[in-house]
Amino acid sequence: MGASTRSDAPAQAGASGAGVPDPEEFEYDGVEGGDDNVDDPGDDPGDDSAVGEGRRRFSTGWVTIALVVGLALGVAVGLLIPGLTRPGETSVEAGFARDMSTHHAQAVEMSLLAHEKATDPDVRTLGADIALTQQGQIGTMQTWLRNWHLTPTGSQPRMAWMPDGGGTIRDGLMPGMATDAERAQLRAATGRDFDVMFLRLMLNHHLGGIHMAEAALELSDDEQVQALAETMVAGQKKEIAAIQALLDKLGAK
Repeated sequence: MGASTRSDAPAQAGASGAGVPDPEEFEYDGVEGGDDNVDDPGDDPGDDSAVGEGRRRFSTGWVTIALVVGLALGVAVGLLIPGLTRPGETSVEAGFARDMSTHHAQAVEMSLLAHEKATDPDVRTLGADIALTQQGQIGTMQTWLRNWHLTPTGSQPRMAWMPDGGGTIRDGLMPGMATDAERAQLRAATGRDFDVMFLRLMLNHHLGGIHMAEAALELSDDEQVQALAETMVAGQKKEIAAIQALLDKLGAK
């Protein structure tokens, strides 16, 4: 595992390991039957009554509150990090925290939309899970930056902390991120079309996120950064399995 830069010198280049993972490598259990999923109470997609709408509003409100709590918990986790050494402005750690925060923010945006709009209850549940998890991780990474006396955005280009980072940028976007046009299409989509489009966009998003987190594991020697990156890789691989199962369930794979 390579050592990270702890000063204002540029991050040292090194082997970044494999490229963006192949989604076919992930094994998963089927979603059908809902045994491994917690559905939102009362979220019957066919319920157009006032009671059904009220329950949906309650569920959405609960997720909003949970996001705030998750962000606060993420900040609290970040505050526990010892400040004996501080990564520099151009370090792997700073670049990872900044870029992954931006990457996560798009996932939170799309996932909240899924929790609100998806027809399939398992897709709504997945959206809530992703939003809550990644919002908390944003809180942790932003707290790191404050503890390191660094700003949320830096002077370095996106992905400059990775040796092959510049080659992963497409149309100014980091690996797996949806374009503005794709996000607009997602907002306009309804019904099964929305569910399938969200799942496909999030599958690509997670593959890109895993690529970034695995690079941080390779390049950083910061224990806290490594721990969070490992959590991201494991969690997003599990969610990729769920996404694949849901695409099969919807007959879209």
